[in-house]
Amino acid sequence: MVGGGEGAFIGAVHRMAAALDGEFALVCGAFSSDVERNARSAAALGLDPARAYATLDALLAGEAALPEDERMEVLAIVTPNHLHAPMAIAALDAGFHVLSEKPMALNLAEAQVIGAAVARSGKLYGLAFTYSGYPLVEEARVRVARGDFGKIRLVQVEYSQGWLSRPIDQDGNKQAEWRTDPARAGLGGCLGDIGTHAFQLAEHVSGLAVGSLSAELTTHVPGRRLDDDVAALLRFEGGARGVLKASQIAAGDENGLRLRIHGEEGGLEWSQMEPNSLTLRWLDRPVEVIRAGGPGLDPSAVARLRTPAGHPEGYIEAFANLYIGFGRALRAGAATPPPPGTADWFPGIVDGLRTMAFVEAVIENSAGEAKWTALARIPNDRRTAGGE
Repeated sequence: MVGGGEGAFIGAVHRMAAALDGEFALVCGAFSSDVERNARSAAALGLDPARAYATLDALLAGEAALPEDERMEVLAIVTPNHLHAPMAIAALDAGFHVLSEKPMALNLAEAQVIGAAVARSGKLYGLAFTYSGYPLVEEARVRVARGDFGKIRLVQVEYSQGWLSRPIDQDGNKQAEWRTDPARAGLGGCLGDIGTHAFQLAEHVSGLAVGSLSAELTTHVPGRRLDDDVAALLRFEGGARGVLKASQIAAGDENGLRLRIHGEEGGLEWSQMEPNSLTLRWLDRPVEVIRAGGPGLDPSAVARLRTPAGHPEGYIEAFANLYIGFGRALRAGAATPPPPGTADWFPGIVDGLRTMAFVEAVIENSAGEAKWTALARIPNDRRTAGGE
């Protein structure tokens, strides 16, 4: 692991998710640029002090020098955004698989360089789009794909948080500080942090690709350097329309990720804060509520469950589904993620490239005078791995 030392939220989440199903063990890390914090982090995690490296370069060199059956296999990248691309490329070129935090990179050009590194290395690359790991998100995707609702007409996704309603990024909060710093977060604040989650979820479940969008970025908190509120109208290829709303200044909201998809005959609704229920609504029959662990689930959704009905599973378990899929693909010798619909699918290069194309299109449209802006042409085929 690189990043994720003491005091870091997402590093601990990755470690819990990776360990949940016994597919992974943490063997080494470069957890912090602060020497003492790095050492304390490694000691708290029970690691050999010799494998608590001061830098990523030292980690890659040190691990490569070990016998093959002792060295690390996968690098988990849990740093601020500006380090994702250089670290992923270095690890792939050194012969290691990579599972990275999102967004993939600072921009599409960087993301495409990662894609090229994946292609030439033949190594696996995964992205932590956690919410696509929930069992009932998979159930929703299956029902859309098999045509339960007829042709899809409308996709609505909302991701609403309130934690940045006050200027905590200017008051010493480290998590807020780097997320609102263009040098470390990239060109989008709320857009890159949670807007990418909303976009990836909408495309993944609907099976549709956004072709163009009309968007507005807003910064509500005075002195903040990046957006804290995003709104976009979406035009999907094939004729469906959509709305994406992401905000980190919705005071009082916690982690309100909500997806609704409607076709000719009915639609579905799923909320991350009530993840074990999927609501189906129909034109000509009563509303249905599908429950995690209950009857009627597709086998690919069942495969993502660990407990019987009525035993809630949540964020850590969804995250672990990405890790277990990655681990099984690695053990099978795969160079690409399995296709959607298989039990071990996980987000990869295509999800990363498309989310970066989304970020750039939103920024371009919001800053310009054009009514609609097309996304860069990235094939919406999650069976491919390489740098299209």
